[in-house]
Amino acid sequence: MNKLQQLVKESWTEVTENVTWPKFSELQASSTLVLVASLIFALVVGTIDFLFKSGLELFYQSF
Repeated sequence: MNKLQQLVKESWTEVTENVTWPKFSELQASSTLVLVASLIFALVVGTIDFLFKSGLELFYQSF
């Protein structure tokens, strides 16, 4: 139990005193970048999926 208490105390000290937390504006910018990149990726994958689906439907209808 003593080791667990020591771990928690050291972890709290590390988080509160030694970690450099980003500013809120930096977090907003990073979140916006991730959102935009995710949307672009989803559109690219959706387009590729649509093209493959359409191509395979045309291929199967030819038989």
